[in-house]
Amino acid sequence: MATKEKTEFSRPESLYEYSAELASGNPSGWTVEEFLDSFYGSAQESRQKMIDQEPKFLSGKIENGEFVDAYLAAVAEYLAWHHSLQVPEWTQDPRRWMKEPWFASEIEGLKPLLAMESPAAFRRRNLFVSKNALARA
Repeated sequence: MATKEKTEFSRPESLYEYSAELASGNPSGWTVEEFLDSFYGSAQESRQKMIDQEPKFLSGKIENGEFVDAYLAAVAEYLAWHHSLQVPEWTQDPRRWMKEPWFASEIEGLKPLLAMESPAAFRRRNLFVSKNALARA
């Protein structure tokens, strides 16, 4: 998939594009939230292609690559479930699971809450986030 020319106001239009930017070693500063803005702002019929192409594996290539690999799979699976899309097959790759639990907070008292309310797509990958981790204004 060709990437579009980046401008000051561009956003990644797919999880693949976001991962390729991270893998480039010269990332533009895009965030997952910017991908979510693109996704939520797109027409329903455009959303499937935004999650279909498998993102690049980043484990061993960037800091926290194992986390990013698992997180992107969880994002794609969550978005598919919640927007009546097909869950991409690549999300089921065991390399996209965390070996050790990862919590969105290091505060010990919050960990049980995160474990309880984390959406299934995240929890099953050993990622524990808030129930509204993918919400945008």
